[in-house]
Amino acid sequence: MPKNILGRARALTQTHKLAIAGTATLGAAALAFTAVPSEAQTPAHEATVASAPASVGNQPVKTLKVAVTDQMASAGLKAEAIAAKQKAAQDAVKKQAQQKVQQKAQQKAQQAARQRPAQQAANRSAQRPAAQPVAAKTYASNLDGWIRQSLDIMRQNGIPGSYNGLYRNIMRESSGNPAAINNWDINARNGIPSKGLLQVIDPTFRAYHVPGTSWNIYDPVANITAAANYAAHRYGSMDNVNSAY
Repeated sequence: MPKNILGRARALTQTHKLAIAGTATLGAAALAFTAVPSEAQTPAHEATVASAPASVGNQPVKTLKVAVTDQMASAGLKAEAIAAKQKAAQDAVKKQAQQKVQQKAQQKAQQAARQRPAQQAANRSAQRPAAQPVAAKTYASNLDGWIRQSLDIMRQNGIPGSYNGLYRNIMRESSGNPAAINNWDINARNGIPSKGLLQVIDPTFRAYHVPGTSWNIYDPVANITAAANYAAHRYGSMDNVNSAY
């Protein structure tokens, strides 16, 4: 009896070993099959790997890209600012140059405006013929010259009279003698004798003296002009006197 039990035991044991070995083989195959990823699992895995952010050192690549982009943008802004400053400086220099040119043009225009009247006057002066000096009119030192000079002074002072009227009265009063004096008529008896070419008394000479002539009653031109002035006031003109006046 015991022998049979041992024989069975040994037989079961071998059978069990084979079963266990087969089971182990099947488990290993299952494990191997499970370890190999299927086609459905591979893309998901790759997606998971791809979705993981790459990193350089301790910073993600995306963060590095943003930092580099910000630095480039900042550098670009700085370059634009520098270019703007340079352009503003150039514009300021150009503006100053234009202002200087305008100031010089204005100064030249003002100088030309100041010089224009003088230049125009010089041109007119150059165009006009040189004025010939007017020779002073001269008169003969005789009765004819004295009458003519008196007539010119009379015209300047608006005193009427003619050559013939003066000559006629001179010849009647003094015969053409500028130093003639009347010592016998009423005037002489009153102490104021008639004197000169037209026999004028001193008070009358002084009252009707014409400016620009001598105050000497015996001066021929002064005597004639004063007498003609007196006759113009009393008779209208020496031409109207035909006797003692």
